[in-house]
Amino acid sequence: MASIGVTSGPTATGGVRRADVELRVPADRAYASVLRTTTAGLAARLDFPIDDIEDLRIAVGEACAMVLGEAEPDSDLLCSFFQDPGELTVSVSGTIEGAIEPDYDSFAWQVLTTLATTASAEATDSAFTITLSMTSSVTHLEPGH
Repeated sequence: MASIGVTSGPTATGGVRRADVELRVPADRAYASVLRTTTAGLAARLDFPIDDIEDLRIAVGEACAMVLGEAEPDSDLLCSFFQDPGELTVSVSGTIEGAIEPDYDSFAWQVLTTLATTASAEATDSAFTITLSMTSSVTHLEPGH
């Protein structure tokens, strides 16, 4: 996983690519709504149905809650968005001091993993990152199928 400030993220082939959209906000709960709203707007651009958009908004809110719970005061959250046809991947990172262990038993993690198609957490000595992806529930069929 890329460190905070690097504009790259995962790809299906295991390489690295630049985020389609990045947003840096203060590590304060008041700004989580900005990240949820941005998520909804990008999912709408990808023609996600309204139920998927709402699930993504909630999942990103839970990812923010997990990262904010560990983030250093007066630091930033970096949210990176990777768009693919029918899929949106979101990484939320925050600056931390020292290593932490992600809480996979927390309510936030349970909600996030229930709503997202995939989710992962990574912690280093200086950053805590939650990455989630959702694939649209609407599949686009070719004509005649």
